[in-house]
Amino acid sequence: MTGELRVFSILIGIFVFVGIIELVRQRKLREEYSWLWLLAGASILVLSSSYKFALLLGSMFGGILPSTILYLFAIIFLVLISLHYSVKISQLHNQVKNLAQEVALLKETLKDGNSQSE
Repeated sequence: MTGELRVFSILIGIFVFVGIIELVRQRKLREEYSWLWLLAGASILVLSSSYKFALLLGSMFGGILPSTILYLFAIIFLVLISLHYSVKISQLHNQVKNLAQEVALLKETLKDGNSQSE
């Protein structure tokens, strides 16, 4: 890994850490999701700062360059995040559907109650 790429990767890791902490502090990101992004930042920092560790992982996974391992883990992370958000969206979709059905039933009950009192 070239020196420029290492410095860039370390800066990205630091930026992720600071950005996530700031988003949690401003209540724009919930704490339950922040640990995933903090883990991503830590992984970037470890892989960027420890060249020998990146080489070891590269040889284990058959990567030629340590930077390819960094990209591989980034892609895996993004796939896992996408899967996690797809599950959450599916859960929220079901909740919205159930709430809409309950609201429709309540409206019908109120409509029936108003027509009986007249």
